[in-house]
Amino acid sequence: MPKINGNEIRPGNVLEHDGGLWVAVKVNHVKPGKGGAFAQVEMKNLRNGSKLNERFRSEDKVERVRLEQKDQQFLYETDGMLVVMDMESFEQIELSADLLGERRPFLQDGMTVTIEYYGEEALNIALPQKVTCKVVETEPVVKGQTAANSYKPAILDNGVRITVPPFVGPDEDIIVNTETFEYSERA
Repeated sequence: MPKINGNEIRPGNVLEHDGGLWVAVKVNHVKPGKGGAFAQVEMKNLRNGSKLNERFRSEDKVERVRLEQKDQQFLYETDGMLVVMDMESFEQIELSADLLGERRPFLQDGMTVTIEYYGEEALNIALPQKVTCKVVETEPVVKGQTAANSYKPAILDNGVRITVPPFVGPDEDIIVNTETFEYSERA
């Protein structure tokens, strides 16, 4: 695995540090008035979700890990496990639903997801950035409310609550960003 300097760490990089696999969440380069510059890195453990703040000087070396990404198709969920199928070999594997966290409601049957592997171990499931959902319930438009950039609450068919523009009504299909949980556009 390639070693990189402490000042080359970027958000999203996967690092091997203290015997664990960590993803850099936030990186802040600090140049104090006295002493050498360093990178203040907030990291999240890919296996157990714990967080760590660490300082890396530019001369510190860290192992950068490359994860193998595979597109796989989600089939169904059973007992808290997601069953996905490799699109080339048609091999089915089970992964913990905890890998998705709060993005779980956006997973739909037959959806193609990207799974990141470290060797044979699945560490992360990435959903498509935008998914189509149906608005189940929302408030009616209030006359005169369209003057300002106002949003109203809505409940989607998967139970997620988001805010939508005033012109979106019940039973409409909309496109939702799965990273920010925000309305993107009409479908």
